[in-house]
Amino acid sequence: MRMVDLILKKKAGEALSKEEIDFIITNYVNGNIPDYQMSALTMAICFQGLNDDEQFNLTKAMLESGDQLDLSSIDGICVDKHSTGGVGDKTSLVVAPIVSSCGLKIAKMSGRGLGHTGGTLDKLESIPGFNISLSTEDFFKQVKEIGIAIVGQTLNITPADKKLYALRDVTGTIENIGLIASSIMSKKLASGAHSIVIDVKVGDGAFMKTIEDAKKLASALVSIGKRFGRNIEAVLTDMDSPLGENVGNANEVIEAIETLKGHGPATFERLCKKLSCEFLLMTNYCKTEEEAYKLIDEKITSGAALNKLKEMIKWQGGDPKVIEDYSLFPQQKKEIKVLSVQDGYIKRLEALEIGVSAMLLGAGRENKEDNVDLSVGIKICKKVGDYVSKGDTLAILYANEKGIDEAYNKVLNAYHFTNDKVKANDIIIDIVK
Repeated sequence: MRMVDLILKKKAGEALSKEEIDFIITNYVNGNIPDYQMSALTMAICFQGLNDDEQFNLTKAMLESGDQLDLSSIDGICVDKHSTGGVGDKTSLVVAPIVSSCGLKIAKMSGRGLGHTGGTLDKLESIPGFNISLSTEDFFKQVKEIGIAIVGQTLNITPADKKLYALRDVTGTIENIGLIASSIMSKKLASGAHSIVIDVKVGDGAFMKTIEDAKKLASALVSIGKRFGRNIEAVLTDMDSPLGENVGNANEVIEAIETLKGHGPATFERLCKKLSCEFLLMTNYCKTEEEAYKLIDEKITSGAALNKLKEMIKWQGGDPKVIEDYSLFPQQKKEIKVLSVQDGYIKRLEALEIGVSAMLLGAGRENKEDNVDLSVGIKICKKVGDYVSKGDTLAILYANEKGIDEAYNKVLNAYHFTNDKVKANDIIIDIVK
């Protein structure tokens, strides 16, 4: 079997067999296939696509290239959540404590962010002392004892995906639904949970810009998961505007805490409750939506969900006093108000521009080696549908010394106005099961 023949085969639009995909992944990981040949293949895939069998076999090959977590020793139902990424997306920090307080087990491995803001791990590290690098033994122990842990990957999980993703990132071959779906599912399957909810973001601040493409990705993810025997669904959610009111790291954690206290932004709270509800229904923990939402509200009102986050912080070496004392988080030096230069209703707020603005302040990474400033970020004071008068505060920049002028202008230009009343999009677009 020769790699050049397989490149030509895919270039001609033919399907690759399981044996051919296994050959490609095994030899690429081992260094027997050079990057230039693999980049030629991924470009051919971008033009010709992958059918369902190819997506399944590629996922399987990448999954089996490294370690897999076996959660069978943990009593109860282990669930996992994944988001395709968006601006202000701190959802896991709310959903995980809620579903854990309801009795499900969250054994979650997360990643760092590369882009406008940090990932879940960066956000958690804004909590003083919080340790994301647990040993496998401590990870299992924590989930068994308190039902929740969110950590970085300590195992050799999907090395094929790591290598292939890095190549796709620099060769313009990221945007193929089959490659995206196989990449996401290989990691989720390796993490071991049987029930998985995937939050597929759609819109300006998301990877999937159109509902049509998002549905295709959601269908591919669900199809792969089901063929592996997993209980899985995908929820399509709006990302035309930033999620919630805060974009950054420390400020997003504070917003997550406020949401668990019952004081979160309405749209963000709706999303967190909906995702939590789906977990309770798909695992048959609750029989109806009414029962699920009632249980979720009880856990928030009683403080049980908040206490679950507090337990996780304490177990992972963080200072649980941050739950009540936000001054313990990293503090920025400056707060700069972005003022409106006109009157009108906000018809559009470009999520991506807000995300890039946060990155300019230091909240994200342009390169993997970049350090993240956990204290900086942006607070969104006015959103789509709001009426604004000239001079009103649209947003607040939490800043130190970096990128202030450019970020200010970007945030200001991200707002678009009209004289007509505007209704904001519903955060929940569709569910694919």
